[in-house]
Amino acid sequence: MRNKKNKHLGIEVDPELHYKLHYISKYYGRSANGEILFLIRQAIREFELQEGEIEYPPKADEEK
Repeated sequence: MRNKKNKHLGIEVDPELHYKLHYISKYYGRSANGEILFLIRQAIREFELQEGEIEYPPKADEEK
């Protein structure tokens, strides 16, 4: 069942990118959505290693 607290992110991709995403996700035994989440988490982890941890949730005065 879907977690109602999760956020939805809709993106448009060209057909070649879409095909390659599905190819890679199938290769690793993940859904396309699972592969995208894996890649996002990996990018965030690398960013935080270089730039420091991102605070969540941001303080009210830093949101803008």
